[in-house]
Amino acid sequence: MAVQPDWVPQGIDTGKANVARVYDYWLGGTNNFRADQDAARAMLALDPDLRATMQANRAFLGRAVRYLAQLGIRQFLDIGSGIPTARNVHEVAQEAAPGSRVVYCDIDDVAVAHSRLLLRGNPDAAVIQGDLREPDTILEDPMVRGMLDFTKPVAVLLLAVLHFLNDADDPWQTVTTLREALPPGSYLVICHACRDAKPDIASATEKIYQRRVASQVVLRPRVDIQRFFEGLDLVDPGLVWLPQWRPDNPAEVPDDPQKFWGLVGVGSLAT
Repeated sequence: MAVQPDWVPQGIDTGKANVARVYDYWLGGTNNFRADQDAARAMLALDPDLRATMQANRAFLGRAVRYLAQLGIRQFLDIGSGIPTARNVHEVAQEAAPGSRVVYCDIDDVAVAHSRLLLRGNPDAAVIQGDLREPDTILEDPMVRGMLDFTKPVAVLLLAVLHFLNDADDPWQTVTTLREALPPGSYLVICHACRDAKPDIASATEKIYQRRVASQVVLRPRVDIQRFFEGLDLVDPGLVWLPQWRPDNPAEVPDDPQKFWGLVGVGSLAT
């Protein structure tokens, strides 16, 4: 694209692939550029199921938010929210329970800029720019504190973001920090790419991310993903593959659900 559209923040190099925009491409969005498309297609050549995986992740997000809203949760903190696309958290939550409050957080300038445009005029939804590796900074952000009441239950969403932290970042401590800030009755929702799903191509996928997107991705085994739920009670059906978590139609769960890479779970803090 020769001329950047006016929604692209100044200083953004669209000639380099970006995690949020690659994800947007897989979901069929239009907020991506040639570099993002090339990176996405390179990974699709390695695993043709990737686009379906991202769509399954989006569908899981909707089911989990709707489920929590039906349980009475009225506050959501979505970290690593990405570029807005169809059926965002605030749309699902506020449809199920009007007045639900949502704060989005992402490290990417483009994702934050787009979210601000989308949320304009919605007093119950906001976005901040933040780094998951600095959970205390996110929790103490004035916008977060102004929108969410941490004396009441909060749902923290970490969908397809923890696998962008390497082991040296200690993502387990990051999740512990978030969990310890939540009051009883709160929930933690996680989707994490699992190495066990396709061990034969896991390493190749990691290398493409590092080379094409200039971003690490760490596909962890189930045992390491399970650790994120320590101190929480896993909601039935537990830690399962993306389409297996409370499907709207059980008939839609494929015979081989692990082909969608992502292990997902919803953990609750005892009341």
